[in-house]
Amino acid sequence: MTTLGVEEEYLLVDPVSGLPVPAAERVRAEASLRPGIDLGDVQPELLKPQLEVATPVCSSLDEINGHLSRMRRELSAAAERIGCRMVACGTAPAGDGKLMEVSEHPRYLAIRANARRLADVQLIHGMHVHVAVPDRETGVQVVNRIRPWLPVLVAMGANSPLWQGLDTGFASWRTIHYARWPVEGQPPLFADLEEYERRVDALLAVGVMLDRGQVYWQVRLSERFPTVEIRCPDVQLRADDAVMLAGLVRALVVTALHQHDEKAPYAAPEPELLRAACWLAARDGLEGDLFGPVGPAGTARRIQAGDLVCELLEHVTPVLDEFGDTAQVFSLVDRLILQGTGADRQREAFVAGGLPGVLDLLISDTTGT
Repeated sequence: MTTLGVEEEYLLVDPVSGLPVPAAERVRAEASLRPGIDLGDVQPELLKPQLEVATPVCSSLDEINGHLSRMRRELSAAAERIGCRMVACGTAPAGDGKLMEVSEHPRYLAIRANARRLADVQLIHGMHVHVAVPDRETGVQVVNRIRPWLPVLVAMGANSPLWQGLDTGFASWRTIHYARWPVEGQPPLFADLEEYERRVDALLAVGVMLDRGQVYWQVRLSERFPTVEIRCPDVQLRADDAVMLAGLVRALVVTALHQHDEKAPYAAPEPELLRAACWLAARDGLEGDLFGPVGPAGTARRIQAGDLVCELLEHVTPVLDEFGDTAQVFSLVDRLILQGTGADRQREAFVAGGLPGVLDLLISDTTGT
């Protein structure tokens, strides 16, 4: 069984105003006093209102669901005990224009010195899925084969329509916000591991990033684990939507591994088309058309978002069957299509009840209460 793990980033907010609360260390300390979570399970993020959790290495989606549900529940309870709330949304929905304080960690302080004002407004939160690969050389070929599917993952994972109290018009404003960093978005194609390492080393040499952890491509080789890491979805409102995306991502990676072994051809869209496809996915989510994967010599193909989701499911079904994940993933995808993405549900709450309505949704859905 191919193993996987999930990282999630959360935001601490005031329960009335929705403004970010710089209380990450207090929440970590409070949570560690209870038996359900250890201080090492949760880490501060770049800014003081942010937290990050990581599951252990897991073999099943049920394990992923159990760990995410447990950590969300315990951290949410700890946040409430100190007077704030923890929410799972891709961007901070409310703001007062004030710059955020950077966490007191040497690496984060160095990032702040390098990125300046960009770091102070990095109130965005993602979901990262790690899937084990045999080695880094094979991992590069997996990265190549997953590239064309990034737009549909952006669309399905969209959960950040609001920023500074306003609807941005984008389903995933996090995707657009993140694009301001120098090494972000869709990776190029790589001939092999040597080219991957050479190009990352070249970026390090020019000084636009401090270390390999700042290779913010939507899919990359992990520098800490023997995994491919897919980073394009926003953090999900509900834990089981995160489970759905984790199952799809693992199936994508294993499908790519099988096809690599078989030396099967794969879609290789031009970088400008892939960037445009991800931009469109970030704007419209599943409400409209997306660009579909194309062959090595093909052209861009516009397709209804729902139809592209069906193509993705068809592409990975043999692997979902292999892992026994088909029924669970298909059921959650059906719910996503019927009820909408996190972005759709945030917008509905915003229209019906303004920012208070959105906060009620975020607080309740983060822990499933």
